[in-house]
Amino acid sequence: MCSLRTDDVDPAHRTLRIRAETTKNRLERVVPYSAPTGVLLSDYLAHRTRISRARGPLFLSESRRNHAQPLSLWTWSKVVRKLALASGVERFSTHTTRHLCLTDLARMGWELHAIASFAGHRHTDSTLQYIHLSGRDLADNLARGMEHIHAWRTEALASPNGTSPEVAR
Repeated sequence: MCSLRTDDVDPAHRTLRIRAETTKNRLERVVPYSAPTGVLLSDYLAHRTRISRARGPLFLSESRRNHAQPLSLWTWSKVVRKLALASGVERFSTHTTRHLCLTDLARMGWELHAIASFAGHRHTDSTLQYIHLSGRDLADNLARGMEHIHAWRTEALASPNGTSPEVAR
C-alpha cells in the first residue's frame, strides 16, 4: 500500500495497478476496488492535493517533520497499531485486512484460483494460508451443496426414465 503511486489508480475503471517491482513474486496485476472505496479514495485524493499537487507516491505524510514525503511502512504500521489499540482489537495489524478480504472472497463463493490471482499468489497453497473459514461457513457450504444434490436427485427420480434431465438429453 505504501508503494502505490498516483498513476496506479484508475478511477474510471475502479482499479489499482500493483506494479511488479513492489510484489514478492515480481508479477504485476490489476485489482478492482468497490464503489464505496472509490468514494473514500476520491475524498482522499482531494485532501492529498492540499498536501502536495505533485504526482508520485499516493499516500503522503502530514507530519511537520516529514511533510509531503511518502508514507513509510514504519509509519503506516505505527498508525494501524495505534488505531487497533484504541479500538480494543490488539491482534489487528497491517496484514489483517488482507486476511479478511481473501476470507470474504471465499465466503462469497469465489474459486480458489481466482482468489489466488486476485491476491497475486502463484500457488493456491499460499492463498489457503489467508483464508479462515469458520465451522459455520463450512456447514453453510455443505448445506448449499446438499440442497443442490437433493434437488438433482429428486428431479432425476421424477423423470420418466429415472435419470436426470441433463443425462437424458
